[in-house]
Amino acid sequence: MVVGFIIVHLGTLISIDDFRRQWRTLIVGIVTVLGIGVALLAAAALFGDRAPGGYEGVASALDFVIAGTGALSGGTISVLIVQEAALGYGLTAVAIFPVLIAALQGLVGFPLTSVILRREAQRLKQEYRAGDLRPAAAVDARAETATRLPAALRTTAGTLLVIGLVVLVSIGVNDLTDGVLNTFVVALLLGITLRATGVLKPSTLAGIDALGLMMISILILVFAPLAGVSPADVRALALPLLLAFVFGLAGIALFAGVTGKLLGYSVPMSIGIGLTALYGFPGTLILSQEAARGAGETPQEVAAIEGDILPKMIVAGFSTVTITSVVVTSMIAGGIGR
Repeated sequence: MVVGFIIVHLGTLISIDDFRRQWRTLIVGIVTVLGIGVALLAAAALFGDRAPGGYEGVASALDFVIAGTGALSGGTISVLIVQEAALGYGLTAVAIFPVLIAALQGLVGFPLTSVILRREAQRLKQEYRAGDLRPAAAVDARAETATRLPAALRTTAGTLLVIGLVVLVSIGVNDLTDGVLNTFVVALLLGITLRATGVLKPSTLAGIDALGLMMISILILVFAPLAGVSPADVRALALPLLLAFVFGLAGIALFAGVTGKLLGYSVPMSIGIGLTALYGFPGTLILSQEAARGAGETPQEVAAIEGDILPKMIVAGFSTVTITSVVVTSMIAGGIGR
């Protein structure tokens, strides 16, 4: 139930207008997640016979492909979806595999993205000085903060009641369609729709004294399987972890780089968009601001560079970690143990 609340919240983070303006970024993000899956399938084809043994119920390397795709391309929610499917078949190794990836992917994604965005920022600085890049328009921080809900439903209890009803509807749709329309996918779509129609405010759970406790609950769920894991179990997963990162990064670079280039983005910006799959928000915000401040020598230059990079990175993180990963993971998680 708590996961459903967070999914609805995630759906309210980005507006439809943001998607319209950054449609190319959205496409690059979607293709990136698909590229990660293709790359891990290639890894399974080459090294599938070396999947860790000694775990009751491990069916094939495909289980690790599914778990790795969900973890590399998504956040906590994707890890939970994979864990639920894996533990349902007693696949302990597959259940802890995405947790280990999630613990390490930031260490890989942050420095790589930082280097790439700094290169993109230097290119944009030259464009700005040549007159080819205009400063970003100022954004009203108070925009889109209204909601159509009555005052009684804007409190902590009222907001939780409304979102709880949305989650129950999502569960009902899942049951009616026999899982074809997954609960989490429906909750995400409803969150996006309710923000677009003004029923829910942007970032709907923020500021109601509930989000922090919910996130703690989710982290407990994510790391609980590690309680029964020994160092030997982790060592057995060393090769799959290495393959997941090597092939996953190759898939990101290839699919994101080519797709972004075809859509008119530079290769560094395209790969930077793809790398958001490894961390998402708030890393997308922090790294964009860091790159702009490192390259710009005046406040005007910094604003122009940040105004070009930041919107792409915010939408990229949402499209990879949230939309595409949740949808793809929900669809493929059913293949674990089959």
